[in-house]
Amino acid sequence: MPRVRLCHWRESEAAPLIDTLRQAGYTVDYPGDKANGSFRTLREKPAFAVVIDLSRLPSHGRYVAAEIRAAKSIRHIPIVFVDGDPEKVDRIRQEIPDAVYTSRARLAAALKRVKPLTDPVVPARMMHRTDRTAAEKLGIKAGSRVAVIDPPVDYVRVLGRLPKDASLEEEPEEPQPLTLWFVRDPDVYLDGLARIRKLALVSRIWILYPKQQTGKSTSGLTQTLIRESAIAVGLVDYKICSVNEVWTGLLFTRKR
Repeated sequence: MPRVRLCHWRESEAAPLIDTLRQAGYTVDYPGDKANGSFRTLREKPAFAVVIDLSRLPSHGRYVAAEIRAAKSIRHIPIVFVDGDPEKVDRIRQEIPDAVYTSRARLAAALKRVKPLTDPVVPARMMHRTDRTAAEKLGIKAGSRVAVIDPPVDYVRVLGRLPKDASLEEEPEEPQPLTLWFVRDPDVYLDGLARIRKLALVSRIWILYPKQQTGKSTSGLTQTLIRESAIAVGLVDYKICSVNEVWTGLLFTRKR
């Protein structure tokens, strides 16, 4: 049976979609909420299509699609987006017009029509851009006030040129509208979550952690640990950012 890679960021909600795909005659490769991570398995065993659910965390879906299109070895694989807020779907459609956009009810029929792409669109806005600093990718804008917690010694270089009148304050006494928390150790991360949960009442929280190398975490920090531990204390993530070759991050707010 043809194999489909499924990207969905809530494992408990993915089961009905997996059932839909299996009933349509497909083998489902579902990496759980690690769907943003390594694409090594997709390169080693290319799927017939990649199905990305946009009903949850559409920015994650957009990121995954960009990573697939940026990789020469897998960019020919058809991408099928399912559901999602119409306004956010339209934005993605403008950037990846040759993907397939469908609903869950019509997914099986949509998959019958897909074919490998011979000249896929590689969306410029989602590629690694030299004109955007890490600070800008993290949402630091002109006049932003940013708290920085436990930063590495070179964090100013990592962030790059700041927008006009943006300011950074290390370990501030008062909360700032945006917080960058650099974490390197699982125990330190878990111990600090209670403090971060309080900050999230008044601040958007970027949790930044070292990238995995070749699919393995050298620090013990994984995207799953970061996300599930934060969700357990009442936070919810809604954006992902590859900061540079060393750091990646998830943006959290308080769960409503």
